[in-house]
Amino acid sequence: MSRTSHNVVVVGQGAAGLAAALAAAETARNKALPVNVTIVEKAAEDEAGGNTRWSPSYMRMASPAGVEPSFLDDMQKATKSKGDKNYFAKLAAMAPETVSWLTSCGIEFIQPTYYLAKGPPRIQPSGGGPALLKILNQAARQSGINFRYRCSAQEIVADHNRITALAVTQDGLTDTVPADAIVLACGGFQGNAGTMRANFGEHAPTMRLISPGTRFNTGAGIEMARKLGADLSGDWNGMHAEPVDARSHGSAPVVLVFPYGIVVDRNGRRFFDEGAGLVHETWEWFARDIQFNAPGSIAYAILDARLLDIADYKRAIRSEVSPVQANSVKELAELIGINPQNLHATIETYNAACSGDAKRFDATCCDGLAAAATLVPPKSNWARAICVPPFLAYPLVGAIAYTFGGIATDIRARVLRNGVAIPGLFAAGEMTGHFYATAPNAVSMLRALVFGRIAGHEAVEGLASR
Repeated sequence: MSRTSHNVVVVGQGAAGLAAALAAAETARNKALPVNVTIVEKAAEDEAGGNTRWSPSYMRMASPAGVEPSFLDDMQKATKSKGDKNYFAKLAAMAPETVSWLTSCGIEFIQPTYYLAKGPPRIQPSGGGPALLKILNQAARQSGINFRYRCSAQEIVADHNRITALAVTQDGLTDTVPADAIVLACGGFQGNAGTMRANFGEHAPTMRLISPGTRFNTGAGIEMARKLGADLSGDWNGMHAEPVDARSHGSAPVVLVFPYGIVVDRNGRRFFDEGAGLVHETWEWFARDIQFNAPGSIAYAILDARLLDIADYKRAIRSEVSPVQANSVKELAELIGINPQNLHATIETYNAACSGDAKRFDATCCDGLAAAATLVPPKSNWARAICVPPFLAYPLVGAIAYTFGGIATDIRARVLRNGVAIPGLFAAGEMTGHFYATAPNAVSMLRALVFGRIAGHEAVEGLASR
């Protein structure tokens, strides 16, 4: 007996989930196939959107027409050659079409000025993540997509290897949502203290979450897929993290001027090469180092008044709190609670090693202005003495944005089990395990939208073929 309609359920209302739901509805219309599309979202409506709601949403593209020629090589470099080449090739191929599709939804793209240090080219939705969510939400409602808020996905229900429903809890009650296909798009596990501890150690659960939306990403989608036997992928000891102002209560209050001075621990000692690379090449390991290795999980960026002479330096600071400021190193140390003798000795040693021509200093690129080889740890770029008062300090902690470990998917966004697609199950975004070692800069949002759209389309294509 033929069915009157099909049901596609999308778990998560971030960029990947909205792209999946819209693509599913669009594909169903084009095929004149009756499909009910439902988005299940754990958060309340005014908090929905996960990381997307708080993200600037940079996307690694040379222009809306395509990625830069080095894109695939860069992905292999970032993932230490562990990334799936086919996955990133599909991402590169589908990125322009996805951006064009988003533009047709009413999203305007700009080429933003990115912090200070130059890096790969990027585009951005005008208004960032909040604008992206607003426009895609409007499009979803106009497409007749159903929304269920404060609704937590619990289990994928299957009968003889065919998905039939999604078990959920809402308002304390257990329910099932009919589902012929499910798209999982509900983020990593950074909001789950137990899973964080299991993968990163005892200090992991205390790590700051980079935005309010991050707490909703508890790994529920990953666990549901695992119960069906889904393959795992990605670096389970990997995370995207950034250094933020310890005093700020805002979302992602990053302080990315640390390469232009020194960073010390609470004992006043340097502990890493602040100039090892452009800020987006070092921030993950720096943030992790603070959380897992620095005493008290805190560090201090120490700079002098010449920071204020760097053109547009405020682009690299998203904290609303002014730096601690003093006219002497001793006074600065006392204000931030560091032993003055230790900090003075550290700065004296560092300054003595800064023998290069300070006129070579260039905050926008790796300028090669290195400290003397005798300095330990080294300072590979931007090695300029700290000697011009007033002296400045920012207390820093590491904040996690998302985790890398997740479930395995193919280029059609199908969840894999023993290397074979699980019928009717798809996934996209941060819960898919395609990142290793470091997160390729400005790729997370791009892949969420590209593979979210693929997942929604493939989900309906699969129903049409039944």
